[in-house]
Amino acid sequence: MDIFFGSKERITTGLALVGGVFVIGFINNFFLTWLFLGLIYILAFKEAMKLFGTEDNALLVFAIIIWLVAGVYPQGDDLFVVAGVIYASRVAYDRNRTWRNLLPFIYPTAGMLFIFTMYQEHGMLSLLWLLAIVALSDIGAYVVGKSIGKTPFSPTSPNKTAEGVVGGIVVATFAGMFVGLSVTTLGTAFIISFLVSLSSIFGDLFESALKRDAGVKDSGNMLPGHGGVLDRIDGYLFGAIIMLVLLRGLV
Repeated sequence: MDIFFGSKERITTGLALVGGVFVIGFINNFFLTWLFLGLIYILAFKEAMKLFGTEDNALLVFAIIIWLVAGVYPQGDDLFVVAGVIYASRVAYDRNRTWRNLLPFIYPTAGMLFIFTMYQEHGMLSLLWLLAIVALSDIGAYVVGKSIGKTPFSPTSPNKTAEGVVGGIVVATFAGMFVGLSVTTLGTAFIISFLVSLSSIFGDLFESALKRDAGVKDSGNMLPGHGGVLDRIDGYLFGAIIMLVLLRGLV
């Protein structure tokens, strides 16, 4: 997710994405934010369906319904659990249905609902904090990894180095700590920034594992030079869950 490095096409798309996010953040309108996150969710859901091998249009309709309900329900992060109960009931009723179709309602659904619920409960500043932590984790890991990285981090993602991962977490933790002062105290901001940065690394790794299992390089081709939507939000999907849980428990 090193959006500031690479080809001209990659840089142009990356800057356009960053610009769009900051415009949404500056306007800070509930409906616009819901619509923007919903578009990201549906595009990511479609990509996840392909990675999981669950290409069924009925699932996409159900995903749209979930997001529509999230717009009026105060705790949208509960909805992916409800989706699981509903689908489990369908499988119990019709044994010809497969559990595999449930997977897109866990990933990316859970992460996107947590992102939206965090916006509802803690405002736009919390989303900008999340954005800073994950982006700095990626940038720090890229710079440190390219500079001094030698030790492979995981066979799932051969390009990642342990040095880069540690560097990214350190950069994101200390920089994110100061960004988080707009939401909470210094000590709490440090803890949250560290754990969210750590989780974002594994969010990236999880999506890499899905792509490896599916035999594809990118989750899609929606974003020129970047691949798919999931390729850009993988760290946020894990990071948002950890961040909302910590905000509820510590702030």
